[in-house]
Amino acid sequence: MEQLGLVMVYMGNGKGKTTAAFGQALRAMGHGKKVYLLQFMKGSKDYGEVRMAAQLPLMTLVQSGLPSFVVKGNPTPEDLRLARRGLELAQAAVSSGQFGLVILDEVNIALDYELIPVEEVLYLIEHRPPGVDLVLTGRYPPRQILAVADLVSEIREVRHHFAAGIKAREGIEF
Repeated sequence: MEQLGLVMVYMGNGKGKTTAAFGQALRAMGHGKKVYLLQFMKGSKDYGEVRMAAQLPLMTLVQSGLPSFVVKGNPTPEDLRLARRGLELAQAAVSSGQFGLVILDEVNIALDYELIPVEEVLYLIEHRPPGVDLVLTGRYPPRQILAVADLVSEIREVRHHFAAGIKAREGIEF
């Protein structure tokens, strides 16, 4: 009998949600699982993880966002189109059954910004094939997502070097 997949949520105002998801991806790939990682609201090729993913044969990384920030409450039509595209790609990856782990990076922010409907993400969760594990990252996950998650980890900021005026660094923030 095939194991049921888990739904894992990495949330909170601290740095490290995407980093934790990549750690989970490395662990899954270490056991031969194929990983599909979709980044909502991200479109820059300068992220270290984007550069590295191209070298990992078991990982497929797709970005579905612009390199610029989305304005909460005032997304552009392109922001909405790319979020919709991301959700469609995520649904296709999950339903294909070829990936043991599907990571929806920043999906919680896309939901909080109302770029995609929570009902469609819940449908994706509820109708995934057995054995497909899901990771959902980002701040402010809706309560409906938290209610169906098997694991919820909150990353809380205690101190951040930005407060001391240290700018974003290659290999640390991106």
